[in-house]
Amino acid sequence: MAESERAEGPGGDIPAGVIPQITPIAFTDAPAAASGSPATTAGGERTTAGGHAPSSVPPALHAPAAPGTPATQPISASQVRANAAAKRVLARFMRGENPPTAPMSIVDRLAGSPYENLAIPSGPDESARRTLDFALLLAETMFRYGAGALEVETSMIASTAALGLRHIEVDITNQSVAINYAPQDGTPITLMRVVRSWTSNYAGLVLVHQLVTEIAAGGVGRDEAMRRLQSISRRAKPFPKWSVTFAFGVFAAAFVGVIGGGQLASLIAFGSNLLISVVARVMGRWRIPDFFVTLASSFVVTMVALLMFAAQLPIAPAIVVVGGILLLLPTARLVSATQDAINGFPVTAAGRYLSAFLTFAALVAGIAVATAVGELLGIARIDVTETFPPAYPYIVQVLLIGAAVASIAITEQTSRRLVLPTAAVGVVGYLALTGVGLLGVGDRIAPAVSAVVMGFLARIVALRLGAPQLVVAVPAALILLPGLTIFRSMYIATVDAEQITTGAGGMLTAMAIILGAAAGVVLGDNLARPFTRGGASLERRRRSRRR
Repeated sequence: MAESERAEGPGGDIPAGVIPQITPIAFTDAPAAASGSPATTAGGERTTAGGHAPSSVPPALHAPAAPGTPATQPISASQVRANAAAKRVLARFMRGENPPTAPMSIVDRLAGSPYENLAIPSGPDESARRTLDFALLLAETMFRYGAGALEVETSMIASTAALGLRHIEVDITNQSVAINYAPQDGTPITLMRVVRSWTSNYAGLVLVHQLVTEIAAGGVGRDEAMRRLQSISRRAKPFPKWSVTFAFGVFAAAFVGVIGGGQLASLIAFGSNLLISVVARVMGRWRIPDFFVTLASSFVVTMVALLMFAAQLPIAPAIVVVGGILLLLPTARLVSATQDAINGFPVTAAGRYLSAFLTFAALVAGIAVATAVGELLGIARIDVTETFPPAYPYIVQVLLIGAAVASIAITEQTSRRLVLPTAAVGVVGYLALTGVGLLGVGDRIAPAVSAVVMGFLARIVALRLGAPQLVVAVPAALILLPGLTIFRSMYIATVDAEQITTGAGGMLTAMAIILGAAAGVVLGDNLARPFTRGGASLERRRRSRRR
C-alpha cells in the first residue's frame, strides 16, 4: 500500500495531525477515451480529455512524451521576463499612465507652451494670497487684451509655480477666472475675477507675455511683477486715435483694390471707414452696447455705397460695402473661440462664438435697415451677383495686401516693431492662398491651407520677437475672410423674402470658410511648436544678458 493510502482513515479522510505525501503524476498527450474519462497509457500515465497536460503541472514534472508525440519544452527565464514585460505594456495601454481623474502635473500642463522650461523655487511662498491676487490680475489683463483661454491658463500656472505655489487649479469660463490654492497642510483659498470689458491692445498683450516669460525664468519676484503688471495696464497705447482712424480707412481702400475696385471705389471706401470710425467712437463714449455700434456702422457704410450708386458714379457698391464691413467682423473672437474649443475650453468657446454670431446679426440688421431706407428713397437694388476682374497687376495686389495687414495691426494697437513682420506674414499667406487656388482645390480649402501657413509662420515670428502667436496671426488672417460672400448672402436674405434660403446657404458657406481659416491658424500654431521649443529659452537668455 502506498504511503499516502496508509495515511488515510477508514472513510478515505486524512486523520488530523498526519501530513500526507503527494506523489506527482505526469500527464501525456495521449487522446482521451470516448467516455470522457481520463485516458491511461500503457505505462499507467494519465492525460486530460483534450490530450494536453494541465497548466497547473510544472514543466519539470512532466514525464517523457510517448513515441511520436512532441515533448513539452520548459519555459526559460528570459521568456518569463519577456512575458511579464508584455503584460506590463498591455496594462499601461489599457489603463494609461495615470488614473482618469488624477490631476495633471505642472510639466504636463505647460507642455508645448513658451513656459515649459519652468524655474520652480525650492521653498513655498509664505504669502499665498498676494500671489493669487497677482495671478487673477494677470488673467484679467490678458483676457481684456484678447488672449485665448489656454494662454491665460498656462500663464497663470507658470507664474504661480515660479512664485512658489504648486497646488493650483484654474477654472476659466467666458467672462470669469477662478483659481484655487489647496496646500497639503493648509487652508484652501479660492478666488474669482470677472472680466467685463475688452479693448484692442496687442502691445499690452506682448508686454504681459514678456513679463510672464521672465517670471517663469525666475528673474522677477512677486512684488516687482505686480508693479510691472500695473504699469502695463496704465501704459498708453502705441498709436494715437487719429492714426488708428486713418489706418481703418487705409485698410478699406487697400482691400477694395485687391478684390477688384478701382481708385474711385477705394477713395469712397476710405471716406466711409473714416465716418464709421467717428460714429463708433461717439457711440462708445455714450456707453451704447457693441451690438448697436456694429449695426450703426454697417448701416452707414451700406448707405454710403447706395448713395454713391444712386449718383451713378462708376463704382461697384458691393465692393465698397465689403471694404467697410470686413474690419467689423469678429475675427479675433472667432480665432480665439476656435482655439479654445480645440484646446478643451468648451464654455469659453461657446460664449465667444455666441458673441461673434451676435456681431454677424448686427451686420445683417444694419444692411437690412440701409436697404429698406434705400428703397424708400427710390434707389434701385444692387446686383450682388456681379463679378469683378482684377483692377491692378498681381504685384500691386501683393503690395496692397501688405499695406492692408499693416493697417490692421495698427488698428489692433500692436507693438510698433511687430507691424512689418505681421505684414510680411500676411503677404506670404496671400501668396500661399493664390498658389493653392491655382491648383484647383476650391475656394473653401484654399483659405484653410493659407491659414495653416500663416499660423505656422506667426508662431515662429512672434516667439522670436517675444510675443504670443495671436498678435501676429489674427491681423494676417483677416484678409482670408470672404467679405464679398458675406455681403452677398446678407443682402439677398434681406431684400428678397423668396431668396432667404439662398442667402442662408451663402452664409453657411461663408461661416465654413471662416471656421476653416480659424482652425487653420490653430493647426499652424501646433505644427510650429517643435520648431520653437528653444525660442523661449533664447528670449530668456537675451533678457538675462540685458539685465
